[in-house]
Amino acid sequence: MHWERPPNRPQGPGNFRDLEDFLRRLKERYNSSSFSGRPFVLVGLLLLALLAGLNSYYTVEPQETAVVKRFGKFSHTTSAGLHFKIPLGIDQVHKVMTGRVLQREYGYRTVQPESRSRMATRGYEDESIMLSGDLNVVDFQWTVQYQIEDPVDYLFRVHAVEGTLDDISESVVRRIIGNRYADEILTVGRAAIAEKAREEIQAIMDQYQSGLRVVTVQLQNVNPPTPVKGAFNEVNESQQEKERMINEAQEIYNQRIPRAQGEARQAIAQAEGYATERVNRAQGEVQLFRQILEAYEQAPDVTRRRMYIEAFESLSKNFEHLYVIDKMQGNILPHLDLGRTIGGGLEGRHALGSEGGN
Repeated sequence: MHWERPPNRPQGPGNFRDLEDFLRRLKERYNSSSFSGRPFVLVGLLLLALLAGLNSYYTVEPQETAVVKRFGKFSHTTSAGLHFKIPLGIDQVHKVMTGRVLQREYGYRTVQPESRSRMATRGYEDESIMLSGDLNVVDFQWTVQYQIEDPVDYLFRVHAVEGTLDDISESVVRRIIGNRYADEILTVGRAAIAEKAREEIQAIMDQYQSGLRVVTVQLQNVNPPTPVKGAFNEVNESQQEKERMINEAQEIYNQRIPRAQGEARQAIAQAEGYATERVNRAQGEVQLFRQILEAYEQAPDVTRRRMYIEAFESLSKNFEHLYVIDKMQGNILPHLDLGRTIGGGLEGRHALGSEGGN
């Protein structure tokens, strides 16, 4: 009856009245010979389609470049983002870190990369111990920073690119150290060594078409071997003391020599001015003497008297008191110097004559 079925529920296939009958009939149908093996084929096809769907796309990070091979041959490269490929191994994707600067360490290894990195040097002496051009042993530690510039060359041109970089870097640095003196290596030649090593490593890697670009070569520690480190430090301290004393002497020289030169120029200028003054004065006196001579030749008596008066006047300016005494007077009458006593404005020159008023 229709009222025996729950509301809004469809009727089962055929005349099945409940779910048990439906499941039983369905089991009998699939157990028949005409449908044997079909579920496994469907499940296999479904799994294969699911696997193909999952392998039909890939994601490239911002610092990566993907190199796609199709049937084992290079096809193309892709940049950052979501991309699709042919699944089932037809397209193979190799991701290369092209947007990051990588580095290789020689003579040491970084154990704990933090703000203050910890480095381990024990066990890496074969990389760091080198012989300089003057047959001195040097403990040399350095870092090569590089970037993958061409991912295709990096993957397909050279096998084990990092290992090749290690061999080339060690060979180049050993040759450069072997052509220089130990003092230069340990003191002033570090920057030149690093730059020359970078140029030569880059030239060889370009020749091999490795796809790498050497960013920089950094020297970490350049020290003498441990047994002679104390003596070398003493030599360095002596050289630094020498440089300090030279700098101090140069500073004193720069202070005193210009001052002495200025004083010398000032003395020369004063001497030249004094000489010019004396010459001009002498020329003026010569001209004055000639004028007096001409006047004397014209009026000898008048000129002689005038010269006497002028000479006496010039001489009298050097005296504080001047007394004019009559030669016939026997004694000098003492008197009170009222000018000095009351400050009457007298200049200190007083003329005393004889009793007759001379």
